[in-house]
Amino acid sequence: MKLLYSIHKYDVFMFTWLINARMHATLTKASRYISKTGDGQLYLVIIGLLYWSEGFESPFLHAVLLAFLIERPIYFVLKNGLRRNRPQAALQNFRSTITPSDKFSFPSGHTSAAFMMATLLGYYLPPLMILLYCWAALVGFSRVVLGVHFPTDTLVGVILGIGTALFSLGQIVI
Repeated sequence: MKLLYSIHKYDVFMFTWLINARMHATLTKASRYISKTGDGQLYLVIIGLLYWSEGFESPFLHAVLLAFLIERPIYFVLKNGLRRNRPQAALQNFRSTITPSDKFSFPSGHTSAAFMMATLLGYYLPPLMILLYCWAALVGFSRVVLGVHFPTDTLVGVILGIGTALFSLGQIVI
């Protein structure tokens, strides 16, 4: 229990430092747009394009669908099982920049899905991998800047997203 408290204390410190940084107002504007790219519509477009261009037999499409079929339930169980309050509910006198879609913050679903898609797309389109991971990192960072996640929420989102993608690729490709 002491370890969890220490992690939470460090997490709150990092979150508070970022929110109070001089550049926060500038970051907030950009973060609104970056965060929206992880809302889910982009993933549906990618799935649609894969189906249209390669058909349902596409290993790439199968990997994406399998990854979402695994990642979303794990994300949902973790979020609703652990019930970690979002920063606005956990910290006095703090208001997030945006209204989150649900009550709990751990793990970050935006970050998880972004890193999952970055890993899958990067596997099939290797020249884009660095750019894709930069985008995914910005999605996770934007969620902290907007005040809806603590840093560890996004860190666990990274692990969940990459892990799910690698598992999915292992099932489809190998």
